[in-house]
Amino acid sequence: MNKASVGLAWQPSERSRSLVSNRAPRAAATAAVLDFRRLRLNLYALILVVDALVMAGAFVAADLIRFDQLQGYGLSSFMVMFPTYVAVGLNGDAWSIGSLQRPKHSAAAAVRALLLAIAVASVMFFSLKVGADFSRLVFGIGSCIAVGLIAAARLALGRALGLRYGWTFRREVLILDGLAATPAADEIVVDAAREGLSAAPDDPTALDRLARLLERSERAIISCEAGRRHAWTRALAGANVDVEILMPELGVLPAIGLRRHGSTPALLVGCGPLPLRSRAAKRLLDVAVAAVSLIVLAPIMLVAAAVIQLESPGPVLFSQVRMGRGNRLFTVLKFRTMRTEAADGEGLRSVRPGDDRVTRVGGLLRRTSLDELPQLLNVLKGEMSIVGPRPHALGTRVGDRLLWTLDEHYWERHAIKPGMTGLAQVRGLRGETARERDLTDRLQSDLEYIEGWHIGRDLAIMLRTIGVLVHPNAF
Repeated sequence: MNKASVGLAWQPSERSRSLVSNRAPRAAATAAVLDFRRLRLNLYALILVVDALVMAGAFVAADLIRFDQLQGYGLSSFMVMFPTYVAVGLNGDAWSIGSLQRPKHSAAAAVRALLLAIAVASVMFFSLKVGADFSRLVFGIGSCIAVGLIAAARLALGRALGLRYGWTFRREVLILDGLAATPAADEIVVDAAREGLSAAPDDPTALDRLARLLERSERAIISCEAGRRHAWTRALAGANVDVEILMPELGVLPAIGLRRHGSTPALLVGCGPLPLRSRAAKRLLDVAVAAVSLIVLAPIMLVAAAVIQLESPGPVLFSQVRMGRGNRLFTVLKFRTMRTEAADGEGLRSVRPGDDRVTRVGGLLRRTSLDELPQLLNVLKGEMSIVGPRPHALGTRVGDRLLWTLDEHYWERHAIKPGMTGLAQVRGLRGETARERDLTDRLQSDLEYIEGWHIGRDLAIMLRTIGVLVHPNAF
């Protein structure tokens, strides 16, 4: 490609286009011509308008439901609620790249913002006694309708926009300079040699070609040999886009970031997954749920303790050392479900269907998950959480291999407190670890939970746990 062929509307060659993942050919073609910054602003504005129309409709409907005719209370409520909702949403992520790429995320973010706006407006309406121009019933009915309609509208609009733009809302370019790389579905892939591009920091013409290639782009990913990385770094230092250089050799280390120790670069390979505010919110939820559960379930726990003692001699509780947050050992509590002399304190042998070590009462407790209730005490002590990765017995094996030898990412699950229930459990991934996949599937769910933690997910998992208390794999 000569200098004359590099124009303001640079287009990748047919071969470069063919390198793009087949999942999104339309996305790549669209990405080559759109100004995505302007597109996103327009789409955010569209979402805002739809939210306004939906919310206004909800409060008008509430006015009609309450009075059979328009009294103006719905409009008054809307005029207060919508600015509050927008202010809250702008400080969250109700209008973000995530709200365009993931409709479910968009709906959840909008609902969170709306619920907080309802709380703020309630204080204004009721605590400040400004109810003369407002109907509490209209406000309540309209708020309930708005929550459902905005969530539905976000899902429908998000899917429509995603299909319209191939789920691509950023222009990202992957430049291959002698080293292959697997592109994401929405990346434009460019073969540097075929397109006549080079990393020549001292050649203004070469820099101009790169600048035109990256015009309207927001991210550039470079895949090149180690000896070329410094040149690409210098060439793109002033490109006014996010630039990343792929380093496949670092794949042996589960690095999650780059920091500095004085003047020396350092790879970040582990850190606490939750900031202080999130940890505080999770802890408050744990204490509240555990305390209330112990009070409500106390009669069931007393009956369970009595029948355990009646059926077989020995302690009511079974304790076992397991590993918790930060790789620290702690003692987990359960109702004893085996004969005392057959209890496996190290977890060397997983319980199987028809296991002769399990008592009749123990079998019932295990099938209904009631044997886990004493762990509410572990939660109150701060050793466990209601929701989190389930702690494994130290001796648990798959075949003749210990669990943590099967996957190098196993220890990452200890970055957060272990839980009484978790994402893996509500997906039905529980019971015996007879195959390697039994562990890897659970591990994947645990890491997914840690990476995407928010308080709403904990509440959702708690509710979903009710449906899996009795499970075929609980024995």
